[in-house]
Amino acid sequence: MSFAKLNSNLVRLGAASAALLAPVVAYAQEAAPAAAEAVAAAPVPDKGDTAFMFLCTILVLFMLIPGLALFYGGLVRAKNMLSVLMQCTVIGSAIMLVWVIYGYSFAFGGSTSPYFGGFAKLFLAGVTPDSTAATFSDAVIPEYIFMLFQMTFAAITPALIVGAFAERIKFSAAVLFCLLWVTFVYFPIAHMVWDANGLIFGWGALDFAGGTVVHINAGVAGLIGAIMLGKRTGYGKDMMAPHSMTLTLVGAAMLWVGWFGFNAGSNLEASGGAMLATVNTFIATAAAVVSWCLVETFTRGKASMLGAASGMISGLVAITPAAGIAGPMGAIVMGLMVSPLCYFFVAVVKNKFGYDDTADVFGVHGIGGLFGAIATGIFASASLGGIGYAEGVTMGGQVMTQIYAVVVTLLWCGIGSFILYKVVDMVVGLRVPVEAEREGLDLASHGEAAYHS
Repeated sequence: MSFAKLNSNLVRLGAASAALLAPVVAYAQEAAPAAAEAVAAAPVPDKGDTAFMFLCTILVLFMLIPGLALFYGGLVRAKNMLSVLMQCTVIGSAIMLVWVIYGYSFAFGGSTSPYFGGFAKLFLAGVTPDSTAATFSDAVIPEYIFMLFQMTFAAITPALIVGAFAERIKFSAAVLFCLLWVTFVYFPIAHMVWDANGLIFGWGALDFAGGTVVHINAGVAGLIGAIMLGKRTGYGKDMMAPHSMTLTLVGAAMLWVGWFGFNAGSNLEASGGAMLATVNTFIATAAAVVSWCLVETFTRGKASMLGAASGMISGLVAITPAAGIAGPMGAIVMGLMVSPLCYFFVAVVKNKFGYDDTADVFGVHGIGGLFGAIATGIFASASLGGIGYAEGVTMGGQVMTQIYAVVVTLLWCGIGSFILYKVVDMVVGLRVPVEAEREGLDLASHGEAAYHS
């Protein structure tokens, strides 16, 4: 074959190939801009917001272990120190597992139900390194970190209840109750308050970081548990003072530090809203500490370390629902007001009705959360330095919405908790024998002691 003829054949083959490939090339040319546009439109998580939320998530874990565990541990007698540490640790760990298996789906599964998040995200189905969650602006963060942040809330809330019935509940009963409680009480309330399809969210109720979901919920469950388990053996006769105010202050300080993750992280992005929550978490808490000490000075003649620590937690609880909503001066007023209210319930109401709330979970978390949830409706007002109301909403209207949200939480949690305590009592029994209680739950339930002489 001559070179000229070979060249001619190659030209004809090239032309034929070009004709065959022309539709493919044309399709690729048409598809390329669309693909590029799709890539450009895909949300890209903001690295700064992601790092911020990672830090906040770790801070909330720090609140639970060791913060809350040491705070409660110092408040009980030495023979029950480890039992409280174990309850906080194991309950928190068990709830973390439950959360990724079905809790996240029940709370934020995308269901249009006002009460239930659905089953779409069971076992974290569809939650991948590439899936995202929206923040309050146009930014997004990885869904993994949103899921984990909400997991720490779910883990610490039932652990708060432990302080109400400490020193007398069976370890198995505490764990079983908390597993049932998050399933039938916490997850539905979290969906109702924080999911866009939730009942209370739809009403326009304001709860920035968990006044209803966390503190009223835990406080009410704690009160019912304290009443149903009964008083500790020797209550009112034996010395039951906290065995280590040093550890209680250490735990309270850890809670205050971790609470910045709790409140600022609820903004879901590192913006001015998170900084407002940070400012309010500082100064509302400081005001509550000072306020509680003043109340004790006027009523008892002396300010106590226990009172200062109680004021610290009361201020943190009260500002939680308003952290990114109230202005700084409003936060100070809330801190000053909450301590006398909580003190009244701790020092007067508890003694009047005779229930044994070991660590004053209801008096501090329940009452502080209730006050904070309603006061948020007031101090959200722009005239008082807050971020303002939605269009057409008045202060009176917002306060009524807040009250409706509180009432739903009280009823849902109160009725649900009562039923669940009954169920646990029938299954494993709630209370340890008197002999075990007198010996101390450290040895009776766990076979070890916190201290050795």
